[in-house]
Amino acid sequence: MPSSELQRINAFLSDFARRQSARSVDLPGGFAVYDDAFAHSHADNQVVIDGAVDPEALPAVVEEALGHLPHRMVSVLDDATGTACAEPLLRAGYTHSPYLVMVHTGPVPVGGPAESVDLEALRGPLTERWRQFLPDVDDEVVRQLVERRAARRRGAAVVHFLGARTERGDVASWADLYLEPASDVAQIEDLITAEPHLGRGYGDAVLTTALRMAVDAGCGTRFLTADADDWPRHWYERRGFTVVGRSHCFARE
Repeated sequence: MPSSELQRINAFLSDFARRQSARSVDLPGGFAVYDDAFAHSHADNQVVIDGAVDPEALPAVVEEALGHLPHRMVSVLDDATGTACAEPLLRAGYTHSPYLVMVHTGPVPVGGPAESVDLEALRGPLTERWRQFLPDVDDEVVRQLVERRAARRRGAAVVHFLGARTERGDVASWADLYLEPASDVAQIEDLITAEPHLGRGYGDAVLTTALRMAVDAGCGTRFLTADADDWPRHWYERRGFTVVGRSHCFARE
């Protein structure tokens, strides 16, 4: 059985997905979220499974919910459910990406030099980083992936965009911080550093600032998610994060 802390994290993730969406529709075992303003964003137009589901029936449920879109994305929050759903979805042509849920259990830093910034300050570096991640997509896709960040303000009680600046004032590294003090939960999301500034401590500045702000807001559970197969998980472990669970993402173009 998942721990009570992991259950609270999964409840937060489910609530966040619903709240930030333009509209949602209940489905067996979960719900679909949609935002026509960001139709190219898979995360804003996807199926979220947060309850019991029939794994064999899931591909057909997703097809009905997302059949009008050129992509399919399914997020399964519970590890055991995601594992059970993997085989039917893989047979249906999906790829599978497991994600680690990591909770900060190390010493809380005194603070950090990052600060809250607005979307205008992030627009340039975000656009450049998305072009590096997705060099073959057109300008409209990149625009939506940048502008969708504004919708995240709907997802939690308090949402901060944090940025660490260079001496010239450019935002070198950034992340989202979602605070839900009523449920004692804070999430750090999308910690990214601009390529010219990698390895210079800007990511640490953002992370330590986010952790201190979460503590000051009264959030005892401070978590993030990390790709189970990519190097950042080890970077987070060295900074006091511990794996407490897994979620699963399935995608098909």
